[in-house]
Amino acid sequence: MPKIDLLVDARNHLGEGPLWDVRDQRLYWIDSTACVIWSCRADGSEVKQHYVPSFIGSMALRENGGAVLALANGFNFYDFDTQETVQVANPLADLPDYRLNDGKVDRAGRFISGAMGHDFDPLNVTMGRKPPENGKLYRLDPDLTVHVLDEGMICSNAPCWSPDDKTFYFGDSSHETLWAYDYDIATGQVSNKREFASDKTFARTVDGATVDSEGYIWNAKVLGGRIVRYAPDGSIDREIELPVRNVTSVMFGGEKLDTLYFTSMAKAMYGVPTTQPGAGGLFAVRGLGVTGLPEPRFAG
Repeated sequence: MPKIDLLVDARNHLGEGPLWDVRDQRLYWIDSTACVIWSCRADGSEVKQHYVPSFIGSMALRENGGAVLALANGFNFYDFDTQETVQVANPLADLPDYRLNDGKVDRAGRFISGAMGHDFDPLNVTMGRKPPENGKLYRLDPDLTVHVLDEGMICSNAPCWSPDDKTFYFGDSSHETLWAYDYDIATGQVSNKREFASDKTFARTVDGATVDSEGYIWNAKVLGGRIVRYAPDGSIDREIELPVRNVTSVMFGGEKLDTLYFTSMAKAMYGVPTTQPGAGGLFAVRGLGVTGLPEPRFAG
């Protein structure tokens, strides 16, 4: 049986985006709406906080030092020492009701991030009140040019790649769906979009995801209090029930990449109470018998 521990009782309003740095053996994650980047060692020690000027959807470390951030005002470079940001591109200039959300780097060093509506609420989705589907999926290249890969989203989540780089996975919490695309690692283009997995019959929806070394997809089910591991054919391989309902994202880390870290949120959503012990904390799941893959750095 896997062992689940509350690693850092961070009480994040909207914890997201765990990111394991294999170089410095350090875990990063964000409190999206509190505008904070957190980090710690594999065992939860040496906790640090860094502040950003606006809502943060995701981050990736850079080859040249610092980080690239997906902020409300677009893509920014970040200096951890000075806590200063420099905007490099704003693809949302014509979409004031949207901000950048979940993002990751492909193994060619490109940063992929989707957008989400500022006022997205799963309760509205379940009641048939979806906001306009104006969100897009963006690719920031190392030369700092931005390209649109797909559009028609409300709450983008779960970008990740198969170990052979031939499949890109991506989800939209509002559509309660994970999709798979063919991915061209040489060009960063996507094609052949198809449904990979759906949560439309469950009281939960897709959030952050990662892929392990066997090519299986691990997806956080926000509102559902569980993590689901999908086989490459989309079938459910296993489910892990968690001590908190609002789990938000997952990432393998630790010295052997065999610990699954997950973030959570303390803010109320969909009527789910947030009085659970550890809500908004960073957790570690050990004993899964599975390892992850190193996360690449942004090449720009």
